[in-house]
Amino acid sequence: MIGIPRHTLQEMIRSGTLQTFDGMIELDEMLRAFPDAKWENDAEYRRITEIKEKAFGKRVFERALPDKEVLAARLTELSKEYASSQAMLMHYSQVISWLDEKIDEIAEDHGTETIHALHKLRAFLLRQLAELPPEAEKAQAAMAQERILKIMSAHVTIRPSGHEFFVEGSDTLLEAALRAGVSLEYGCSNGNCGECRARLVSGKIIKVRPHDYVFRQDEKDAGMILLCSCAAVDDVVIEANVAGTQDIQEQLLEAKIKSVDVLNPAVASLHLLTPRSQRLRFLAGQSIRVSAEGVSGHYAIASCPCEDRRIEIQILRSGKDAFSEVLFSKLKANDRVELNGPFGDFVLKDDSTHPVIFIAFGVGFAPIKSLIQHSMSLDLAEAIDLHWLADQSGHYQANLCRSWADALDNFSYFPHPHSNDLERSLTEIVDAYSDLQNYDVYASGTLEQLQIAKRFFLKGGLPEQQWRAGGLNL
Repeated sequence: MIGIPRHTLQEMIRSGTLQTFDGMIELDEMLRAFPDAKWENDAEYRRITEIKEKAFGKRVFERALPDKEVLAARLTELSKEYASSQAMLMHYSQVISWLDEKIDEIAEDHGTETIHALHKLRAFLLRQLAELPPEAEKAQAAMAQERILKIMSAHVTIRPSGHEFFVEGSDTLLEAALRAGVSLEYGCSNGNCGECRARLVSGKIIKVRPHDYVFRQDEKDAGMILLCSCAAVDDVVIEANVAGTQDIQEQLLEAKIKSVDVLNPAVASLHLLTPRSQRLRFLAGQSIRVSAEGVSGHYAIASCPCEDRRIEIQILRSGKDAFSEVLFSKLKANDRVELNGPFGDFVLKDDSTHPVIFIAFGVGFAPIKSLIQHSMSLDLAEAIDLHWLADQSGHYQANLCRSWADALDNFSYFPHPHSNDLERSLTEIVDAYSDLQNYDVYASGTLEQLQIAKRFFLKGGLPEQQWRAGGLNL
């Protein structure tokens, strides 16, 4: 489109003078390398723009509807259910006909009283068959909605962990699990390594993506499948490992900056996008090291693993943190950063059903935000209370917290203003709960803040095993 031969572009990519991300050259990068380039064909540019706009609509369409093969398989299963129901109705109709004949047959051999009783029974049956009960219309509507849901999505249960999620659109089992915040074991996510092997216990699946991994015969016999290559036709149960902090290996990858949002003079939110072929595996509450311009910093991840390739990091501006200064002064959209991690074990206890109290000190809100969103995606907690104790950074995402409180019946948000009397603030929080032994508490802040908070909560009746803390590197 700009008159540059393909082999020239390829040579520039190899030499590093032209940057790519995820195998693509962005328009801004092309214009940076060729500032004097003129479009050879403006109509061609408009055509490309139109294709991109249509592609966006197609992506939305694909997110809503299943893959065509999955859709065909689900419709086939639904047609089998319909045929079975029709056959059963025909059988019931025949039984009623037989019953009518049997009543006449019995009536011939009995007296007037019996005949009268049999005729009353026949009239009752015919009346009941002719009249729909009052709740039938609601039942029909519910059944119709349930059938639509069966076409649009499938329910998945994981053993032995008990996690549940829905597969929607054209997602594979792996994609749907990650989108729901379930950290299944996986490696390449494109069918080569076999790390996402799982056993199909019940239900039907369909292979929607090719894979190079070769199963042994005993694995085939056991019902092993690759989660990254299969989609669910109907509700399925699978046996698979859900990763813990010890199961996720440290990763090193490059990410692109989507945006740098300065939330206030003290805090900026760094939004990153990882390559499709190298997503960052992490658990909610973990942290990562970010490097750019020869400096690096260690920060909690503020986004949920359910957000696919998008990563958010909230960074406090500090003269002691060289990376924060680079972030506020230099970094911009489309710049590249290096990610190393994840680190830490400040993660949710998936096996606990206690209501949860989250305590965020200042930018300790970042890992708490990740944990809250993860808890919401899996519907883990009976109730969630968020106490955010502000520092000089303030409640920089208060609107988000208020929106959670407005949208969710089981979520409560308690903002606490900046105060030099930390113990007084903690006393007010602890005194609000008379039954702390029934809660799990997750707190994030400096080591000093966490030590004081732990002392207050344990004194207030919280069992020590129900206290979890994540320290910030400030």
